Amino acid sequence: MPSEGAAASHAASQEESSMSITKPILGLAVGGALGLLDGLSGFLEPSLAPLMSSVITFSLLKGLLSGIGIGYFSQRVPSMPAGIVAGIAIAALLSLLVVLHAGMALFWDILLPGMLLGAIVGFATQKFGGAKKRVTAAH
Repeated sequence: MPSEGAAASHAASQEESSMSITKPILGLAVGGALGLLDGLSGFLEPSLAPLMSSVITFSLLKGLLSGIGIGYFSQRVPSMPAGIVAGIAIAALLSLLVVLHAGMALFWDILLPGMLLGAIVGFATQKFGGAKKRVTAAH
């Protein structure tokens, strides 16, 4: 019964494609998780104690926005080096916006973790993100 084997193969390929996650959603998840960890690392600096809610909020927001932007870029340009460089650039730009709000005294404390976040999200979206799902008509 070759038709049963073909049907099982088709069902397995449909299941595999439904389990893949798009690059922007993966970027959102990884960026958000890393942004939250970045914000929570502020607890290691005692002078930030009164500002921790702002630190966590801005770090999380920066990670989420970076992740979405990097994911969309990775979806359009399927190149690992380009994805990493774009991730660093997008996250650095958003980190600079946070630096303008927080002050230049924290320039490297904000910029370097942001750029690291961008490099990791750029790598993850290119390596593990799935292709954009296409809708096809049933035959």
